[in-house]
Amino acid sequence: MKEFFQLTVADILNRNHFENAIVIAGEEGLNRIVRWVHVVEVTNIRNLLNGKELILSTGVAWKEDVELFKSIIQQLIEMEAAGLCIEVGTYLSKIPLEVIRIANEHHFPIIIFKEEVPFVAITQDIHGMIINEQYRKISDLENYSQSLNKQLLTTESYEDILHFISTALEYQIIFKLKGQDYEFIPEIDFTERINLINQIEEAKLAASSQLAFSPIHLFGQEYAELYIYSNEIPISEYDLLILDRTATALAQHLLRDLYVGEKKRVEEFEWLHGWLEGEHQQDSIMEYLMEHGIKPKTTEAIVLNVKMFSYKENANQDVTYIKLLFRSIFEQYGFAVFSVEKRNEIIFILLNNRPQKNMKDRIKKALSAIKESEFMRKKSSAKILLAAGKFVCQLTEVHKSYYTAKETLRIQQEMSKKETYHFYEDLHLYRLISQMSKHIDLQELVLEYLHPVIENDQKYNGKLLETLKVYLECNGSKQETANKLYIVRQTLYHRLQKLENLLGNDFMEHEKRVALEFMLLVTDYLSPYINHQESKSKLID
Repeated sequence: MKEFFQLTVADILNRNHFENAIVIAGEEGLNRIVRWVHVVEVTNIRNLLNGKELILSTGVAWKEDVELFKSIIQQLIEMEAAGLCIEVGTYLSKIPLEVIRIANEHHFPIIIFKEEVPFVAITQDIHGMIINEQYRKISDLENYSQSLNKQLLTTESYEDILHFISTALEYQIIFKLKGQDYEFIPEIDFTERINLINQIEEAKLAASSQLAFSPIHLFGQEYAELYIYSNEIPISEYDLLILDRTATALAQHLLRDLYVGEKKRVEEFEWLHGWLEGEHQQDSIMEYLMEHGIKPKTTEAIVLNVKMFSYKENANQDVTYIKLLFRSIFEQYGFAVFSVEKRNEIIFILLNNRPQKNMKDRIKKALSAIKESEFMRKKSSAKILLAAGKFVCQLTEVHKSYYTAKETLRIQQEMSKKETYHFYEDLHLYRLISQMSKHIDLQELVLEYLHPVIENDQKYNGKLLETLKVYLECNGSKQETANKLYIVRQTLYHRLQKLENLLGNDFMEHEKRVALEFMLLVTDYLSPYINHQESKSKLID
């Protein structure tokens, strides 16, 4: 249903009453569009025209005044009239050469009647044709709209609507969702794509008769752009109406897609959140996995909690890329991945999709690959903490992994030690410390054992606490301790003597040593402890 017909001066020359008409100037402009016919017998016509009118006149207003005639022609050209039809013989005897020259220069048709013609009959004939054509366009437009509405009821993607308008107009269709690349219906080669994109950019600065644009707004914001391009003829008003109706239909379809997508995301979130809370049975979980095309080879799983700290504007974009990055890499290492986003956290449910039991090793390698990725090293504005819960052997026990992942994350945030434990099973005594902290004052417990050492370090910067940690880690080996502390053995002996004076010469005996090692772990867990004690000591002094 391509709309080629647009009435031109050349078409009118084939109508009744124009059999004996002669084109004496502007023959190259016979393809000018005619939207109306107007009789003019005045000299000032700028305020009487809207453009594309075919003017009928006897020339009575300017008669033999050449300058006035030239002024009339210039006004008609300026107002983009379609052409001038003049009756010669009654008031004008000839058309001045200067007027013909101006008309030829601007490809403005001048047509003469050598005998009297009925202007009323001409206007009736042409206006009737124009009006009938308008009625046909309205009818075609209504048919298009009805077909488009039917299409909306069954279409599954916006591409179907783009193909629909392309078939209707037989024009090149260009579509662009915000933030995405241009799409071309029908497909064209790379060179033609670049050429059209350049024309679109140029049209934003200066209007083009071959390119038309309609923005698609959702929620008061521009969501997409729709263009039609004609390489053969100028875009008509009818084409613009088709474009406008199609843009409205696209807006409705995209809005419906957003609604359905959002509803699906909410349902997905609620289901996954229920899984994390232990609300689903085995049959329900397997049915959900089957719906997503996943047939796990095992029932092993683990939950990974990723907490993000970002203060930049592109934080939301970071979340999207992080989710894609984690999913891509974990799938490479043999995991089926589901994710739930909650505020500044992303919770990943990792299902073992390989028969091997080396889940922990594969997760470590995946985390290492993520940290070394170009996005995390160069492009991400977010700093992240990673916490993995306990490994579970049944899909119905994912909630246990989730709770322990949260506990792992909480312990990580409490600890002052530089080393980070990603896995719940690696926390060992820190898990016990975490539970103890809920019931007793760990700071008082630490002071009972380590206060003399901490106080000495605060007063003399003797590094006794650090020495005690390394000495115990080296199982009392003086040589290994000195090497790790980068001090000579004489300095180490001096520090060990001070530790004996402060803690007692029995501090390396089994039970007391175990208690001291445990208290050192507590100091790692209580990150604000040392600073707090330092402030407290200053107040006492």
